[in-house]
Amino acid sequence: MSSERPSVIVTGSSGLLGNPTCRRLAEAGYEVFGFDRVGLPEPPKSLEHVHDVECDITNYASVQGAIAKVQRRTSGKLASVVHMAAYYDFSGEDSDLYDKVTINGTDRLLNALDEFEVEQFVFTSTMLVHAPCKVGERIHEDDPLEAKWPYPKSKIETERLIREGRPNVRSVFLRVAGAYTEYGRQPTMVQQIKRIYEKDFQARFFPGDTDAGQAAVHLDDVVDAIVRTVERRHQIPPKTAILIGEEETLSYQTLQNLIGKQLHGKEWSTMEIPKPVAKVGAAISDAVQGGDAFIKPFMVSMADDHYALDISRAKELLGWEPKHSLAMTLPKMTAALKEDPDKWYQQNGLER
Repeated sequence: MSSERPSVIVTGSSGLLGNPTCRRLAEAGYEVFGFDRVGLPEPPKSLEHVHDVECDITNYASVQGAIAKVQRRTSGKLASVVHMAAYYDFSGEDSDLYDKVTINGTDRLLNALDEFEVEQFVFTSTMLVHAPCKVGERIHEDDPLEAKWPYPKSKIETERLIREGRPNVRSVFLRVAGAYTEYGRQPTMVQQIKRIYEKDFQARFFPGDTDAGQAAVHLDDVVDAIVRTVERRHQIPPKTAILIGEEETLSYQTLQNLIGKQLHGKEWSTMEIPKPVAKVGAAISDAVQGGDAFIKPFMVSMADDHYALDISRAKELLGWEPKHSLAMTLPKMTAALKEDPDKWYQQNGLER
């Protein structure tokens, strides 16, 4: 291992975002130590300058052991720590894992890093820490924070932990939009495609303003933003939040029409229904499916939350803007679904 290459730790290294981040950082000239638990999905393998380090973020001894391994192979200096390991659950139910993994796991990691000289600490957060905006407006990093369910709440608490508990750490908070790939993966969008593909009657109804939408961003663009954040670590002020997403936010109805045209050759008409009715319907559907329905009653209240982003800070500090767009990538998703439905469902963790 060359001592000339600056070292970076990436937690959650086997994840959808962690794996390509490790690869891209190695290609950019860094010695990368990927932290993740044993088991599936497997961490990056056979990548030059990427080292798999077993680490369970919920166990302090495991974190200390992982950090000790890195310390033995470095000079005690880290260019950056890219912290992505976190708990995520789309059910809307609270869980002690948000504390154990996301919040306290971050605290364990920061404590174990005390022996290092750390030039930067990057925390991957979410745009959902912000209160939604009105259609026609955009969210800025300095706008109010508002957690409507446990996942963004855990991100807000972790940002606060880093900012207030570690004021001397050169921290950066990347508040990322919903990430998608050529085949899908962004949960709400994949479910929307699935409902229209199956001609599910629920796909004809929406409990909110169909002009509202949520910003998205291609996975490759997120990785690019992370690499740029690491490379500009000396120029980015401490405690900086940066929104990462596409400037164009497609409305729910626009997505409905695009998906309908691509899958069935015609626009997909959508009717607005009252939220109380939709909540009852969601509760019944979830009960019938034994609690496995994707649409939960809590989601109905947030159906018309609008997230459009002002990414001027990302442009200024990172020299970053997205190279992909959801509108241009969506045909690739639907084409993959039509070509091999079984594979598409499997890639997106869905059951037929």
